[in-house]
Amino acid sequence: MISIDDDTTDENYGTYFDKRSVEQLLKFGLILLDKPPGPTSHEVVAWTKRILEIPKAGHSGTLDPQVSGVLPLGLGEGTKALGVLLFGPKEYHALGRLHSLPSKEQLDDILNQFTGDIYQRPPQRSAVSRQTRIRRIFELELLEQKERLILLRVLCEAGTYIRKLLYDFGEVLGHGGTMIELRRTRVGQFDESYPLVTLHEVADAFATWKEKKDDSLLLQLIHPIEYTLSELKSVVIRDSAVDALCHGAQLAIPGILKISANLQQSELVGVYTQKGEIVALAQSTMSGEDIQKIPKGHAFETKRIIMEANTYPKRWKSQATIKEKLQST
Repeated sequence: MISIDDDTTDENYGTYFDKRSVEQLLKFGLILLDKPPGPTSHEVVAWTKRILEIPKAGHSGTLDPQVSGVLPLGLGEGTKALGVLLFGPKEYHALGRLHSLPSKEQLDDILNQFTGDIYQRPPQRSAVSRQTRIRRIFELELLEQKERLILLRVLCEAGTYIRKLLYDFGEVLGHGGTMIELRRTRVGQFDESYPLVTLHEVADAFATWKEKKDDSLLLQLIHPIEYTLSELKSVVIRDSAVDALCHGAQLAIPGILKISANLQQSELVGVYTQKGEIVALAQSTMSGEDIQKIPKGHAFETKRIIMEANTYPKRWKSQATIKEKLQST
C-alpha cells in the first residue's frame, strides 16, 4: 500500500473487521458452503436464512440442483459484495461418458482444441437466451480415464456450460458424449483448500450458540465479507469520509490515506476504513500517480455501498445544510 496521508481512527466507532461478534457477522458475513446435490441454490439460501434466523442472504452464482461443490453465501449486507465473485473464474471436476472409445492421441488433440476461446450456445433448458457466445477455457485437464469414462478438470470463464462442453467434446469425436456428474471446486479465489462447511454444520453451530452461548463454532464457520474482495485493489480512507460515502458521496483525494500500488484509472476497488471494514466498491477516475500528485478532486466514483449509514459519525455538510447556514447569516 502507498501512504498518501496519516490519521488516527476513533475506537468508539466501527469494529476491526476480524474482531466482529456473531451478531455483526450475521449482517456482514460470508459462508463457504459445500452444496450437496439435490436442492436448488435458491433452496439452500432459503434454508440458510431459516437456520440463522436472518432476513437476508444470497449466493455468488447458481449451481444446478444435481451439481455439488463450492457455493459462497453472503449474509445480510454482505450480499452486496458477492457480485465481485460472479465474474471471476470457476473450476469444475466433470465426469463424462463418451459414446465411443477414443485413443490417447485423439483425447489430447480434443483437449487442445477446447482450450482457449470457444463458441457455446446455451442448452435448451437454460435461464438465458440461446444465443451463441464466446467463452474462455483457461485450463482443460484429463484427470483420469477408464475406457469411455473421463474425468476432466475445467478452469473456465464465468457463464461456461460444462454439460454443453462435454456434449460438444463428444460431437467432435464423432459419437457424442454425456455428462454424468459435476462438482464445482473453485469460485474466484475460493477453492476446496478453504474449510467448506455443510448446512448441518451451520445448523449445529447456530444451535450451540443459541442454547449454550458458545460462539466458537459459528466464528469458525462465518468469515468477514471482506475476504470476498481480497483480489481487488484497495483504498483506505479517514473516519471523517466514511459516512459521506455511506450516503452516496464520491470519494475525494483529501479523504484518502492509502492506495494499492499500480492503481490504474477505471479500476474497481474496495474502499476500507482504517479498521479494515469494507465501506463501498468504487471505480477509480484517476490513476494512483495522479492521486499522489493532485491535492484535491474526486478520485473514485462510488458504485456499491456496503456499510450501513451512521456506522461512523457524520462529519460532512450537505448542500442543503450549507444553504441554510448561508441564509441564516
